[in-house]
Amino acid sequence: MKIVVTGTRGIPGIQGGVETHCQQLYPRIAAMGHDVTVMRRSCYLAEADDCGPDYRGVHLRDIFAPRFKSLEAVVHTFLAVIKAKSLHPDVLHIHAVGPSLLVPFAKMLGLKVVVTNHGPDYDRQKWGALAKRVLRLGEKWGSRRADAVIVISQPIADSLAANYGRRNTDLIYNGVETPAPCPETDYLESLGLTPGHYVIGLGRLVPEKRFDDLVKAFRKAAPDGYKLVIAGEADHPDEYSRSLHRLCDENGVVRTGFIKGERLRQVMSHAALFVLPSSHEGLPISLLEAMSYGLDVLTSDIPANRIAQLEEDDFFAVGDTDTLARKITERLSSATPRTPRAYDLSPYDWQTIAEKTLAVYRRVAAK
Repeated sequence: MKIVVTGTRGIPGIQGGVETHCQQLYPRIAAMGHDVTVMRRSCYLAEADDCGPDYRGVHLRDIFAPRFKSLEAVVHTFLAVIKAKSLHPDVLHIHAVGPSLLVPFAKMLGLKVVVTNHGPDYDRQKWGALAKRVLRLGEKWGSRRADAVIVISQPIADSLAANYGRRNTDLIYNGVETPAPCPETDYLESLGLTPGHYVIGLGRLVPEKRFDDLVKAFRKAAPDGYKLVIAGEADHPDEYSRSLHRLCDENGVVRTGFIKGERLRQVMSHAALFVLPSSHEGLPISLLEAMSYGLDVLTSDIPANRIAQLEEDDFFAVGDTDTLARKITERLSSATPRTPRAYDLSPYDWQTIAEKTLAVYRRVAAK
């Protein structure tokens, strides 16, 4: 089967939840004997790992995209759909609601289209009123016109059924690998960190991640002997990311920027606590990654974060920095450390996810 993929910034090594999803998913589908091509946005190629024209059996095609947040997804997807038509795929897979704006165009060209809805991107605070309307339109057209719609969490499935009458969605979670523990600490030492004596937040520096809440809560908690680390960077530097940088620097927070590979493994392997204070998620891969390392976690209580493997005491209300500060204090001052924790992550196995996704492709291609 020939599969073409767009909607992602690209792989490998490019920051983002959709990008991590695609980097894990498509090599597994390619390994099952299928021809997979991922369309990458040209404006992110400098951030990608150097792997040549293929990555673990996946073909990479670089398509122009302006690095301008309101235009890059739609311009790139339009050009990628045209390119996909020339490749004669059995299935075109479009990720995320913004790129789904091009589903009717792809259908007009005679392509069979699968969409994955990774969450309501129009809820992100970085978008203005017009952009939010366009993103909602993308979700609407993707939901109503695609041959199949994959959702990564039950709240998304419920939303599409209520808003667009799309009830025949396929629920296929994000996944996570089980990492090997990392004994090395040289990168931590370069940051002035002591293993087991820091709290970590991981993700893009965008308003809906609410890392400013984490900084304020950590300042209130002021745990003796612990530091706060924020790992990630903004795709498009703006006033929020600049103000967050200032807030971090004023409060002694360790900023790593976007890290991956060995550096990320070290930081995740030796943390005492992971915190996700976000107001918007689809199904957070960063939270699953923290759980895969056996980390103790605290997370906001939005529906997407309410993973069944967590306990009620792991949650706090969005924006409630007093409760978050109290829980940070409780976790770090406990006589019995809660890290490592054992979580059942079997529902988030990437190989199972790949097999379920391939079953959707086969169903669509057979129509």
